[in-house]
Amino acid sequence: MSEENAGSGPVRVFLVDDHALFRAGVRAELAVAADRVEVVGEAGSVAEAVAGIEHHRPRVVLLDVHMPDGGGAEVLRRVRGGGGTDVVFLALSVSDAAEDVIAVIRGGARGYVTKTISGRELADAVERVAGGDAVFSPRLAGFVLDAFSEGPNSAPVGDPELDLLTPREREVLRLLARGYAYKEIASELFISVKTVETHVSSVLRKTQLSNRYELSRWASDRRLV
Repeated sequence: MSEENAGSGPVRVFLVDDHALFRAGVRAELAVAADRVEVVGEAGSVAEAVAGIEHHRPRVVLLDVHMPDGGGAEVLRRVRGGGGTDVVFLALSVSDAAEDVIAVIRGGARGYVTKTISGRELADAVERVAGGDAVFSPRLAGFVLDAFSEGPNSAPVGDPELDLLTPREREVLRLLARGYAYKEIASELFISVKTVETHVSSVLRKTQLSNRYELSRWASDRRLV
């Protein structure tokens, strides 16, 4: 842990997520642990995040994986490329997909937790990564162990068909395959039902399938569910 946070008050945290309502929710959740964690700033885009991290000098950045302008991987690339090595990144995402977890860990994040986590659990996770631990939601650690079992430079096996889908399309597909209705998917991902329909149409076109049942089977075959 840096000298700034070692025994000298709460861990300084910066929030990065493109949904203002979600950021407000995280602030409220972390307020239950105000003696341990202090939110010092927030951002809703990659550019705002990079500038805000440089200005506030937090110890931990809570980082959304998917954002319209590049997402968590781009924030990691810019901050770490600019020498922000004292900052620790903890991914906080709705996605529990192996490819998302592995991508941000390869990018330099110290942990990955999903948005179903409670406020107290999140505060614990922040303290742990600030102290040097790696933190993962249950079952996600297995993805990382598998990916790095043959060395840090080993790459997961690619799937040409799956690679055609954007990260957001994969999220929609995963929830669809789990039986979520369009309205439930929209609520889970903080997008409109119309946007869900657009993503599903795109996935159907790219996979050359005709309905959600075929999509569910396709997703299951690729272990996305």
